[in-house]
Amino acid sequence: MAAALAACDTGADDTAQGGEEVSSETETHEFTGFVDRQFAGGDIPEARLVDPQGITLWLGETGNKPVLLNLWATWCAPCVVEMPLLDELAGELGDDVRVLTVSEDLEGAEKVVPFFSAHDFRHLPAWMDPENELGFAFGGGAGLPLTVLYDADGKEVWRVIGAYDWASDDARALVGEVLEEEDG
Repeated sequence: MAAALAACDTGADDTAQGGEEVSSETETHEFTGFVDRQFAGGDIPEARLVDPQGITLWLGETGNKPVLLNLWATWCAPCVVEMPLLDELAGELGDDVRVLTVSEDLEGAEKVVPFFSAHDFRHLPAWMDPENELGFAFGGGAGLPLTVLYDADGKEVWRVIGAYDWASDDARALVGEVLEEEDG
């Protein structure tokens, strides 16, 4: 049986909105996220990210390479399902595209560190948005997961609203759009 995964809007604990424990180890999933290009050309937000060790990253200063920015939370079932797929994609992309996963959990490192430890991600960074700057930058109530691709100049190419199959050929083609720009 396939479970439809759209997006989460809020959350107070580590259970999915239906009350069940959030896990990426469940049945087959039907991803219902969609690509939105209406904000293409917009600048990457000026936001301050922090990792669990307290290191700060200013999002607008991520370098001269494309950025795949994913907003997620530990309480968001579609987000949890996406994370291993994003980890795999980040490994394939290597240094060509910087994949940034940014937790919107209000509890910050208290939730993010155990989540990352339990899932043993090899390619994803554990960034957090302590002031919810990105939530506000994306409209104040952005549903999660939200993934935005920026080109090497920091301009938005597209965003995916909701859960997306990052292991699919379609996902690789979407991300490949910024790599084609750089090559030609």
